[in-house]
Amino acid sequence: MTASRVLVLNSGSSSVKYRLLDMADRSRLASGLVERIGEETSRLVHEPLTGPGAVGGRREQVGPIADHGAALKAVAAELAADGMGLDSPELAAVGHRVVHGGTRFTRPTVIDDEVLAEIRSLIPLAPLHNPANVTGIEVARALRADIPQVAVFDTAFHSTMPEYVARYAIDAATADAYSIRRYGFHGTSHAYVSRATAELLGRPVEDVNVIVLHLGNGASASAVRGGVCVETSMGLTPLEGLVMGTRSGDVDPAVVFHLARVGGFSVDEIDSLLNKKSGLLGMCGDNDMREVLRRAGEGDEAASLAFAAYVHRLKKYIGAYSAVLGRVDAVTFTAGVGENAHQVRAAALDGLAELGLALDPEANAVRSGEPRLVSADHARVAVAVVPTDEELEIATQAYALVTR
Repeated sequence: MTASRVLVLNSGSSSVKYRLLDMADRSRLASGLVERIGEETSRLVHEPLTGPGAVGGRREQVGPIADHGAALKAVAAELAADGMGLDSPELAAVGHRVVHGGTRFTRPTVIDDEVLAEIRSLIPLAPLHNPANVTGIEVARALRADIPQVAVFDTAFHSTMPEYVARYAIDAATADAYSIRRYGFHGTSHAYVSRATAELLGRPVEDVNVIVLHLGNGASASAVRGGVCVETSMGLTPLEGLVMGTRSGDVDPAVVFHLARVGGFSVDEIDSLLNKKSGLLGMCGDNDMREVLRRAGEGDEAASLAFAAYVHRLKKYIGAYSAVLGRVDAVTFTAGVGENAHQVRAAALDGLAELGLALDPEANAVRSGEPRLVSADHARVAVAVVPTDEELEIATQAYALVTR
């Protein structure tokens, strides 16, 4: 029996998302979420494949789960109940989402002690994410030390950006000393969606230039030339770029100095302001685009202003990346807002006919979970909506690494 299954783990500070896939046909066997780890009200939701081979349907349990070790053991028990436990000989690898790979990790990597130590050393670049990623790796290695554990890095897809794009125009020695450069994030999503866009167009990925707009609570844009990222909106951290749910995106760096000198803000207070109290939330009090749209539709001025700022920033990046690429074959929307908010797509592309962009209003208004074109027939540049699948991308990269 050839081992073809990959378990994908996305470990957060108090949660673990997981999906078990069979890479023989790229099918989902099970998925789930453990949240509120360390609390009395911890919750595990497990969803096995519906259909032949499944045991029951969606299952949920609520009760204390002390730590990530207990969480993964609970996940293993749920998978075992479906005959797909971690001790299965069909399990080929465990793929881990790791947010920050720095300049060292630019491709999926089998984890050993040295690699784990290097991932740990990158914690200062991603203090909210890499520690949890490390914990998930440590626990999974303890449970299945005999199979490959593969790290897939959010930053890796963007490592192809030219040096003049990745560098900030600050003192070079200081930048080098503190690893200050543009890394980019959401890389697994941008990789998957740019490739899926080429497939949707029926063209080789090497021949397609695409602007990918990953619009969720966190949001980022990328310019992808022939499957290779040449520019992205996020930078040293996920704070740079587009207006997001709670993050400001681009601001004058002197805002930080002004708040410190005039407002008496501490560094931590400024960090919290820009990351957790800004964006849509900061402008109108809601970070859920559905609520922003509802309120704007009712004439709420704060929500209307927040929506206008969000869309304006999108337009700027679409225009800028059109210039960077020179030729654009598609603009693709993905993630929660990008896939579901037709009003955002319409507003972002309104007035961009000179760039070859035009929507089919009826096609754009249709809700679907399938990749699709929503551009007008006469449009020079395709407009696509492609549901992202970061777990499948992680599994694909991990499986390719361990079977090559």
